[in-house]
Amino acid sequence: MNEVDTNQIIITVTGKDKVGIVSAVSNALASNKVNIEDIKQTIMQDNFVMIMLCNIEKMEVSFKEFKDNILKLSQELGMEIWVQKKDIFDRMHTI
Repeated sequence: MNEVDTNQIIITVTGKDKVGIVSAVSNALASNKVNIEDIKQTIMQDNFVMIMLCNIEKMEVSFKEFKDNILKLSQELGMEIWVQKKDIFDRMHTI
């Protein structure tokens, strides 16, 4: 595992589509100094689905505090938002 992997996280956002989801999530990331490196999104039968690869190298709060902040955002938006470190995500999806 290299240093880049330890600084990368995967964020998954799902729920009923509505205006402002991308804005709210990206503003929360920016306020925590989390950089979006890649982003994919789609709408599937009125459901919004977004996966983001982000870098937390410059984040100034703990990973737990960041996840707690994102959980609050998830509740405010009425969406499911999952945050995982990329190295753990990769291990979970490797056969």
